[in-house]
Amino acid sequence: MGFLEVDHDAFLVVMACVVALAAGFTGLSMTRALSTKSEIHKKALITLASVALGGGIWAMHFVAMLGLQLPILFYYDAAITLVSALTAILIVGAALIILHFAPRTTATISLAGGIVGVGVLGMHYIGMAGLELCRAVYSPLGVALSSLVAIGLCILAFWIAYGKRTNRNIFLGTLCFAIAVCSVHFLAMAGTKFVAMPSGTEFGPTMSNETLALGVIFFSFVIFGACLWVSVTYLIVPADAKPVPPEPEADQPSRLQIPCERDGGKIFIAPGEVAFVRADGHYTQVYTDQERLFCVWPITEATKRLLPTGFLQTHRSYLVNPDRVARFERTKDKGRCVFDGVDLPPAPVSRSKLKSIQDALASQLGATRAI
Repeated sequence: MGFLEVDHDAFLVVMACVVALAAGFTGLSMTRALSTKSEIHKKALITLASVALGGGIWAMHFVAMLGLQLPILFYYDAAITLVSALTAILIVGAALIILHFAPRTTATISLAGGIVGVGVLGMHYIGMAGLELCRAVYSPLGVALSSLVAIGLCILAFWIAYGKRTNRNIFLGTLCFAIAVCSVHFLAMAGTKFVAMPSGTEFGPTMSNETLALGVIFFSFVIFGACLWVSVTYLIVPADAKPVPPEPEADQPSRLQIPCERDGGKIFIAPGEVAFVRADGHYTQVYTDQERLFCVWPITEATKRLLPTGFLQTHRSYLVNPDRVARFERTKDKGRCVFDGVDLPPAPVSRSKLKSIQDALASQLGATRAI
């Protein structure tokens, strides 16, 4: 089996890395502060971020493939090339859904990063399967090394970008994402040989490098346009825009504002106005004296943010503001916190927490009423 000589165009290699950087920055920036957005806005931004990240993986790969120089003429199968793009976008979309619609823990961030790493690998090898008139021969070492790098660096990128949603972390996460995508491609290519094939597989219509270049240029233009649009949000705040309270970190309870929705609009509630918070699927319900409000935080996020402000977790699904508790009632192995509000239901206290909640409320109420 005679292997073909392989070379790369240096300029296109550099441009492929720039595309990966732009895609990573765009996708990770689009998902900033989603907890302050409406449900429809949130889903739209996750969709756009999936296209930016997944499409960026695809565009980076094929910009680099346009720089691939072989001593023979070769083409691409259009159907397989399209499948490779859709694979990357859908897999990245699944990872972002996990990050933004499931409780965000170390495990879910790692899972999302691992899924994106698999998406990078899947896109690369599906895209390589689309080569016509030549065939890629892979080395086990190249496949193993690129797989480890893809999954490891993507997990690291998401740990950084989603550990704390600061601009600095998003920039560092972007860098890790770009390194992951580029490393996978070039490490895999370093362990790949090419042999000439007398005929194509004819799975779909063939596509020349010139046709592929037009598609890649168009997609790269869209990515860079979105990157420019997103970057402006870091620098410019419209003069007529109302200031939106920043989403504070869990270690800054005095500045904490709870994002809620009322009549389709976004409002922010101070913890002192809240009687208790109740889990509602992947979200929570916030109870004040006058109303019940929807909150996009899962109960795990609410727990992380509200416990430092003095809230008590009376049950795995309930967080109670002790300042708003009128009395504590206990019947054998059951308990509940009762509030002054006429329309406020009591908050249950689980058996495992009866003693600790009773002791915590004793000083607050002056005395504990047992029934």
